[in-house]
Amino acid sequence: MTNYLLAGGGTAGHVNPLLALADEITAESKSNKVWALGTSEGLESRLVPARGYELLIVPRLPMPRRPNLYALSFPAKFQRSVEQVKTYIKENKIDVVVGFGGYASAPAYRAAKALNVPYIIHEANAMPGYANRVGANSASAVGVTFKNTKLPKSSFVGMPLRKEIVEVSKSDFRFEGAKYFGLNSNLSTLVVTGGSLGAKRINETIEASRKVLDAAGIQVLHIVGDRTGLEAIDSGTYHRIAYCDRMDLALACADFVVARAGAATVCELAAIGIPSVLVPYPVGNGEQKFNAVDLVDAGGALLVEDAKFTSDYVSQILIPLLSDSKRVSEMAAKAKTQGVTDGAKRLMNLISGVLKG
Repeated sequence: MTNYLLAGGGTAGHVNPLLALADEITAESKSNKVWALGTSEGLESRLVPARGYELLIVPRLPMPRRPNLYALSFPAKFQRSVEQVKTYIKENKIDVVVGFGGYASAPAYRAAKALNVPYIIHEANAMPGYANRVGANSASAVGVTFKNTKLPKSSFVGMPLRKEIVEVSKSDFRFEGAKYFGLNSNLSTLVVTGGSLGAKRINETIEASRKVLDAAGIQVLHIVGDRTGLEAIDSGTYHRIAYCDRMDLALACADFVVARAGAATVCELAAIGIPSVLVPYPVGNGEQKFNAVDLVDAGGALLVEDAKFTSDYVSQILIPLLSDSKRVSEMAAKAKTQGVTDGAKRLMNLISGVLKG
């Protein structure tokens, strides 16, 4: 029996690989026990309990960006979080900590080190976040999703994928997906998503392009994000929903995808073999652009800057591409060459190696 503490959260990009590893751990042995560590504000507060795992809470503490009162109070608040995690580790007799980045990971790494509990890091993005960059120096091992990620002690493991995505990568669920969303399974289907929060540029461009997409006979499943305030629409070949809790089925019926280049999205598209246009998020440290490098270089995706994804791009580049079934098929095959479907198993093997010493 081994007790695991999995730390991460905030976005689906952190929560989903955490849950994929949790499922792999419990599948390996029913005697294994898993606790997740996250915040009460992130997606983990809903997704972790829904998956049947206990969520232990730490405060959401962003790193200070400028000298102010918050920066002055941060060290004491962070240390309190570390002490809280140390209590969790002791109470639950944790044998190993695995962190995925985000607010919960930094105090988890510090607490594990203080108690001489081994910790392993999984970095989802090609450009590592702050918590993982700092934590990697003392980690027992580091697993990375992309081969171009630069972290000490790193081993390529790929992305731990949800079992639903793995199933779609191995079998044809197109009819089930079309039925679930009320789509015509015989039409060429474009799935558009900016992630759970939505993407303003993508949403506006697709909205402005509805007529030309319809004229080209292209069916669109447009997932706009649940905080955009845009209402659902079911009109002919255009279907708009706010939030999708069955992305596995959405991808199952997709012939092509337009999306941000988040690590999980890139890896899911590659695993299933879906060609795409990727529009990296233009704010932040630019990690999304680097997430797409291997998929784009392989010919399985096109990369377009956020400012250049316009209605002209849709009419002049995207629609002609979608109308070329041979090229779409070739891109799908090239995307598939970059797919890793056993990332959770690979990460589990990395952890097992640490535990065996």
